[in-house]
Amino acid sequence: MMFEWIGRHIREGAADLGYATRCFFSILFSAGGLWRRPRLITDQIHFIGNYSLVIIAISGLFVGFVLGYQGYYTLNRYGSEEALGLLVALSLTRELGPVVTALLFAGRAGTSLTAEIGLMKAGEQLAAMEMMAVNPIQRVLAPRFIAGLIAMPILTAIFNAMGIIGGYIVGVKLIGVDNGSFWSQMQAGVEIWQDIGNGVIKSIVFGFAVTFVALFQGYEAQATPEGVARATTRTVVVSSLLVLWLDFLLTAWMFQ
Repeated sequence: MMFEWIGRHIREGAADLGYATRCFFSILFSAGGLWRRPRLITDQIHFIGNYSLVIIAISGLFVGFVLGYQGYYTLNRYGSEEALGLLVALSLTRELGPVVTALLFAGRAGTSLTAEIGLMKAGEQLAAMEMMAVNPIQRVLAPRFIAGLIAMPILTAIFNAMGIIGGYIVGVKLIGVDNGSFWSQMQAGVEIWQDIGNGVIKSIVFGFAVTFVALFQGYEAQATPEGVARATTRTVVVSSLLVLWLDFLLTAWMFQ
């Protein structure tokens, strides 16, 4: 009985993985022709990125506040308060910026994408497109996929900028760290390619993963309200775990 249960789940998992792979390559092949209709992409960038801007900016500011306090009292033990700006910048650009932005992106934009596509499927809009000889993957999924890849690095940069501002407000304005030391240590210690470049790579990979999971879950959701709700929940769970797993792999590869 146990072996039957294990075998069934392995077979179902392999089938789902194979279907997800086919769907992924279909999206990639369909994305090539979208540049002739850039309005489809820009509309989705506005929907995905602009509507996520407020939560990303406010979260980045408060993360910067926390980093300012925690960093100062940690560095104070060793008499290195002047390195607070460097600590805040490295923590954000290398790790917290891409990861926290991706988690917020999954909770805000990912669930929205899944619910939107799931409702389109429940309302038979996708089936109607197929009846009119319109490929729903090319018309619906591919523009949202490209928009997610573009929006994620931009949102990460905004999160990092707001986090540094938050660290500056707490460290310099409230605690009293020297203003020149805060910025000079940051400028001297942060490297373009090793720190900022690796953070950009992480943000692109996370945007790639979160957007595809959200689109696939919506596209494969059961055409019922309960099915859409379960697909939305799976989007958050799978995306969050995937982001953390990819973060470990990328960190081990970048900073080995």
